[in-house]
Amino acid sequence: MRKLLLTIVGLFAITFQTNAQNSDGFESILLAAGDAEKLTEAYINPAMTGLIYGMNNGWYHTAKAHKLFGFDISIGLNASIVPSKDEIFTFASLGLSSNTTSSSLIGATVAGSENLEAPVTFTGTVEGQNVSATFNMPGGVKESLPINAIPTPSVQFSMGLPWKMDVMVRLVPEVGSDDVKGNLMGLGLKKEITSWFGPMEKTPLHVSLLAAYTSMNVDYDIQNESSISGANQRAEFKLNSYTVEAIASLNFPFINIFGGIGYSGGNSELNMLGTYNLEYDTGQPAPNDTVTETVVDPLNLDFNANGFKTTVGARLSLGFFKIFGSYTLQEYNTVNAGIALSFR
Repeated sequence: MRKLLLTIVGLFAITFQTNAQNSDGFESILLAAGDAEKLTEAYINPAMTGLIYGMNNGWYHTAKAHKLFGFDISIGLNASIVPSKDEIFTFASLGLSSNTTSSSLIGATVAGSENLEAPVTFTGTVEGQNVSATFNMPGGVKESLPINAIPTPSVQFSMGLPWKMDVMVRLVPEVGSDDVKGNLMGLGLKKEITSWFGPMEKTPLHVSLLAAYTSMNVDYDIQNESSISGANQRAEFKLNSYTVEAIASLNFPFINIFGGIGYSGGNSELNMLGTYNLEYDTGQPAPNDTVTETVVDPLNLDFNANGFKTTVGARLSLGFFKIFGSYTLQEYNTVNAGIALSFR
């Protein structure tokens, strides 16, 4: 589980280093002053949306509840596929002020191509002087993502409780390094209701209701990679997601067919913290050719995603060893695959 959480932590490292070869760096967006939030939100939104949908996936591979104190340990990976329309954004759609312009019509989101860098120019007033600054919106990390999808872990411990209920737990203490680290906690509850349908209890068909909640935090130290001077520069990310589903499965000795329909959603928060010394050109001769504006904790962005979902999948049973996979139709379609050790 620790290694799988590191795939998410690594995603944020890649994002905020935004192609370290780009000398401007992700934090250069702050030079857009009042438009920095809109530009940052447009760039990072696919990662936030993909993580919300991914964290809500992979909670089950059967509707059948364990016997009392039976349990399984599953290890899997979700991949939320970013639609092609979300690989780019158009500057005209962001509602930017007249102070911020670009010679390009489009820019890359974090899920876009690393080669699509869009020049942005800011002109305005700082410290009572007319100033300007030009920077490149960073390219995306599409080439670094598998099948252009946002990866998320789906590793958990499940145990059977009385009344044909399963409790599911995802728990990862803080992992990572001094530069980027994260932790994750998830809790789910599955209640089998096959007996509500009378004679169906004697068939291979099982039906359950499921509800689950996940919380994740990632902290990234921008300071070492920052192209802007300052102090205590870091990005703080928080995610909360939930899913409620009705699920069913046909359980045969060697293979299970399972599926579900429900609703999932969540919210995430990105805070850019610390002190940033933003340098602007005045157009005057040296030593008055630049002016510096210092901003503290410049960004606090909220993201939301929600919608209905439909899942279909299959599980191969080799004794207590299981291999499973599923596909979920939702705003960001999500693939899940993994293995499980299941007892009773």
